[in-house]
Amino acid sequence: MLILTRKKLQSIIINDTIVLTVLAVDGDRVKLGISAPSEVTVLREEVQRAVREENRRAAHPGLADAEAALRALGQRHA
Repeated sequence: MLILTRKKLQSIIINDTIVLTVLAVDGDRVKLGISAPSEVTVLREEVQRAVREENRRAAHPGLADAEAALRALGQRHA
């Protein structure tokens, strides 16, 4: 992992096509501006995880039921 330090309104350029700009810093929150080509998908990490999980469930519809049943059995024996 590359770690860089930036100040407000400073940018990082990735692969000559993606620009990340620090727009604001408020305590432990950082507001980023992202300029990227339209063919580049930009998602927050938690959204990406949720999409991936939903796709997994859609590809294996019975799996969610099996996982729920196993959790229920585990709770009964705990």
